[in-house]
Amino acid sequence: MPKNCSSIQKSLGWCQGTPEAPGVKKRVYYISTNQIVGWPQLERDENGRPISAAYKGDFTLAEDAVWHYIDHLPNKAEVKSETQGEVPSQTIKNTISIVHPAVGAEAAAASCYLLNTDNVFLVEDMKGNIRVIGSPYYDAIATVAQDLGQGSTGTTGTTITLEASDIVSLPVYSGKIVTEDGTINDTAEP
Repeated sequence: MPKNCSSIQKSLGWCQGTPEAPGVKKRVYYISTNQIVGWPQLERDENGRPISAAYKGDFTLAEDAVWHYIDHLPNKAEVKSETQGEVPSQTIKNTISIVHPAVGAEAAAASCYLLNTDNVFLVEDMKGNIRVIGSPYYDAIATVAQDLGQGSTGTTGTTITLEASDIVSLPVYSGKIVTEDGTINDTAEP
């Protein structure tokens, strides 16, 4: 017998004239999931259904692990999500595609440390929300492509894409981000 199957649906209003700025900010943070020893949690009802897309708590990283960064061209970035699968097993595919402007050896090395590794990316939207692309439930798939430009007017770049299945659309994270440059987004009380 199922538990209480009451609806978790809520109204989704919007005030006309409220601006919704598109895009993301110019720095993405990333880490391999094998460096994450504890994930923040999604709030759920008694049936296990997520009732919020906002994580509670912090990522707990392995000793000496930090979030690394990739600077990119925000005007070329794309972050999106879409439903995949069939009822009763539908999930979300969250995708981020960014273009790092360089194509040198350091940029080419991105394929060495991103491919064949389950990664998590954090990106800040224009309202200041940190969005998570990556999941504790499913492996993410990274791709890296380089374009050295065409002729004397072509544009160079290293395109990095991460596709990650998840149970919610682009979850929001408000916890600490421990980086090689120090801790950011630290909302803990002193």
